[in-house]
Amino acid sequence: MHNELKITFIGGGNMATALIGGLATEIIPAANIHVVDPEEAALERLRSHFKVSTAKQIDAAVAASDVIVLAVKPQQMREVARQLAPQLRKQLVLSIAAGIRASDLSRWLGGHTAIVRTMPNTPALIGRGVTGMVALEGVSAQQRETANAILGAVGATVWLDDEALIDPVTAVSGSGPAYVFYFIEAMQQAGEEMGLTAEQATELAVATFTGAAQLAAQSPEPVSVLRERVTSKGGTTHAALSSMEAAGVKQAIVTALKAAAARGREMGEEFGRD
Repeated sequence: MHNELKITFIGGGNMATALIGGLATEIIPAANIHVVDPEEAALERLRSHFKVSTAKQIDAAVAASDVIVLAVKPQQMREVARQLAPQLRKQLVLSIAAGIRASDLSRWLGGHTAIVRTMPNTPALIGRGVTGMVALEGVSAQQRETANAILGAVGATVWLDDEALIDPVTAVSGSGPAYVFYFIEAMQQAGEEMGLTAEQATELAVATFTGAAQLAAQSPEPVSVLRERVTSKGGTTHAALSSMEAAGVKQAIVTALKAAAARGREMGEEFGRD
């Protein structure tokens, strides 16, 4: 079924590239993928890598598509939707823009309700992403399956019953890779300050994060139990975690994620305001 789908990406940035890379194999033929972006350099890169068709503006190929992926910046969404609205019939519309509420997008699209709002993250670039997804009432069961196949091409998918939960998803996984990189940076800095070379500190920090994350993913036990097993009372790990607790690191992280979710809600209000 998916081999027959025609899909248009409006926006040819990193996330669109990741999705196209995941799809343009056995899932959807490259000949059935169309990309619209005003930047010729982005279009040339996508044509060269994936052999997809391209255009600098919304054209007839968009109207002929079964699925339209909106991969533009949040501040561009209203104008893109205005241009897209005349081309819509019953196509499935996927939005990957942070902060843009599905109800506002539906309004800008002239009342179109076959919309799935999604929040992927950057590990999609290597096929290891995770995407939170919520569907409006106009999405059919088949379209829901299609949306799952498209985002599933670059990682795991998590369906939500309430769109309000997209903001926590944004805070935890959408923005989450930045927190991981931030912690790795701190581990690198500490390693260097204690005498390791930059290369050694980087290799140790990255490999530790990769291994620990894979262990957490594969273990049937809660991460709290895994943490306790590494933490011998009075040992080196206990000293480090005690220092973090005293500094309020865990609560600072929780507070930071709540701030990210709040900003997502604020963006919805800002961009959705008439």
